[in-house]
Amino acid sequence: MQKIIILDFGSQTTQLIGRRVRELDTFCEILPYNKFPLDDADVIGVILSGSPFSVNDPEAFRANLRPILGRYPLLGICYGAQYISHAIGGKVESAPTREYGRQHLRSLDTTSPLLAGISEHSQVWMSHGDTITALPEGFRRIASTETVANAAFQFMEQQVWGVQFHPEVFHTEQGTRLLENFVCGICGSRREWSAASFVDTTVAELRQQLGSDSVILGLSGGVDSSVAAVLISRAIGDRLTCIFVDHGMMRKDEATQVMADYKALGLNVRAVDASRLFFRDLKGVTDPERKRKIIGRDFVQVFTDEAKKVKGARWLAQGTIYPDRIESLNITGKVIKSHHNVGGLPDTLQLQLCEPLRWLFKDEVRRVGRQLSMPDHLIDRHPFPGPGLAVRILGEVTPERVRILQEADDIFIRSLREHTDEHGHTLYSQVWQAGAILLATVRSVGVMGDERTYEHPIALRAVTSTDAMTADWARLPYDFLARVSNEIINRVHGVNRVCYDISSKPPATIEWE
Repeated sequence: MQKIIILDFGSQTTQLIGRRVRELDTFCEILPYNKFPLDDADVIGVILSGSPFSVNDPEAFRANLRPILGRYPLLGICYGAQYISHAIGGKVESAPTREYGRQHLRSLDTTSPLLAGISEHSQVWMSHGDTITALPEGFRRIASTETVANAAFQFMEQQVWGVQFHPEVFHTEQGTRLLENFVCGICGSRREWSAASFVDTTVAELRQQLGSDSVILGLSGGVDSSVAAVLISRAIGDRLTCIFVDHGMMRKDEATQVMADYKALGLNVRAVDASRLFFRDLKGVTDPERKRKIIGRDFVQVFTDEAKKVKGARWLAQGTIYPDRIESLNITGKVIKSHHNVGGLPDTLQLQLCEPLRWLFKDEVRRVGRQLSMPDHLIDRHPFPGPGLAVRILGEVTPERVRILQEADDIFIRSLREHTDEHGHTLYSQVWQAGAILLATVRSVGVMGDERTYEHPIALRAVTSTDAMTADWARLPYDFLARVSNEIINRVHGVNRVCYDISSKPPATIEWE
């Protein structure tokens, strides 16, 4: 299948470039800046990402462009454009003022295939401290802004283009059109990447990969593992055994609902209620990192014990998705963030790894789920932490505190699903992730009837995002929040105050622990 290679120089928006290319029905692969595949016949074009470095920094990442120039169409974005210019003989210098935010294109050369259909004065988004002050010999300027002379350039002889701005971000008005000009127009993508083609291709590959072997998969109730299970089940049927470990800290009635969904999907699932073990080991523990480690350790033990009961299994399947793999290894190859789907189970299982979603972003996983006719309430489910409500309880985790939080969280999530706007869209569908947090280490004074109360506060958290790398607090309607607060305080024993978290990420994280 045709693919675009994105060489990552460390930009925070590299994944967003990938997402935009995939939205053009074109497969792309994000690789470290120094890992260009020399013998991949499917490559039709290359994009160089931005970077936190200056090209003049001695520690800046530098790619070997020799295997690319003149062989593949090449687009540099921000640092990528500066690096191309710098590497081929141009001049990149520190800008008189650092340029961040909105600018407008002018002096457009609309004969350039990169700028076809782009409007004069179109808004673009800048984020750089350096600027290209002199282009290499043979390069031609094709756009400027008020403050950036060489906002875009091309070198037709070797099919090279560069832009100082970020076409992948929302605030660049015609950024998608520019990327489409490059990916589809210049590189000639046949636009063959789709949910339907992915399902057909992956099922065929799984049948070949797995042969007559049996497979074990750990189901969490989340989107990724569920879609992976249905895909593999479609390929090998009941030779897939799914293991669902209930640690007792899921949402209200969620374990029962999830099992009903899996039964309806025809999956072969073994459910294990291990809540006693988890609560026992969490007794007296208040440190967030210790909670996570204990839950992770116990999960591995329970899963391993159950997996050993499956005779003849040779494969371990996981719902690992592309961002898990990218975030787990940075561009120097070092681990920067551990994911529960990237390693963790003991080698004693002696199972080979099967990850059918390893190339997909979260939104693509959802599209695949719909292609597989999975129910919307399962596909559209918000991300939920692996340790469950344990990391939404500040302080010790106990069955009673989990019960309190489950009740409050159920009211909040149900209300988000029921509240619709004038277009018929639910608040739940407009939010990336939402949940309630129990401040078990805090008590506040309240009055109910004529009596003084001294109980716990609940904090509500709802954020908007595209990939959870950054997030903003959701502007939920005041009347909605008032109703939810009133219902929680009236119905959930142990709570007498409700707060709403209006922190963005960064500096805060989405979860409180």
